[in-house]
Amino acid sequence: MATPNEIPVAETIDNGNPEASEKKTRILTLRTSDDQEFEVPESAAVLSVTIKHILEDGCELRKIPLPVVDGRTLTRIIGYLTKHSDGGVSEEEKRNFDEEFVARAEMSALFDVVLAANYLDIKDLMDLVCQEIADRMQNKSVKWVRKTFCIENDFTPEEEKMIKEEHPWAWKDIESDDDD
Repeated sequence: MATPNEIPVAETIDNGNPEASEKKTRILTLRTSDDQEFEVPESAAVLSVTIKHILEDGCELRKIPLPVVDGRTLTRIIGYLTKHSDGGVSEEEKRNFDEEFVARAEMSALFDVVLAANYLDIKDLMDLVCQEIADRMQNKSVKWVRKTFCIENDFTPEEEKMIKEEHPWAWKDIESDDDD
């Protein structure tokens, strides 16, 4: 049985740092909502405040459950955490990784990552993905935003016309609803 200061793990790995060749990084097992299991270096996993608190609380879980994160989303997040926990990666490399991380993702995948990053309390990832979603929304039509975010239109055509007339500045540079 593990003591409160020990964290049960499946195995340990050398973290690749020459100064810490004696030091081993523990591997944590994360279990997703769809019952997939992922082994993640502790150094990467603790970038999640949620996981860090679980470990600090001395939980003796062999597998850390993530009930609101699916395997596909966790795969993306592990890639992010691994890149950002690697001390040998420059800030420029991290920025390039971040740009590619969000650029190649579909909007639905970004939504999943936002929800998971919120649950896992990974502020930098949350900020990154929210900014990408905001950038993609910029200058989009109302129709596009409603469709993308599954927002029901509860305005009558007359109400919409009145809003457009009262706030013409809000419609400047916006794509036409016919451009979907």
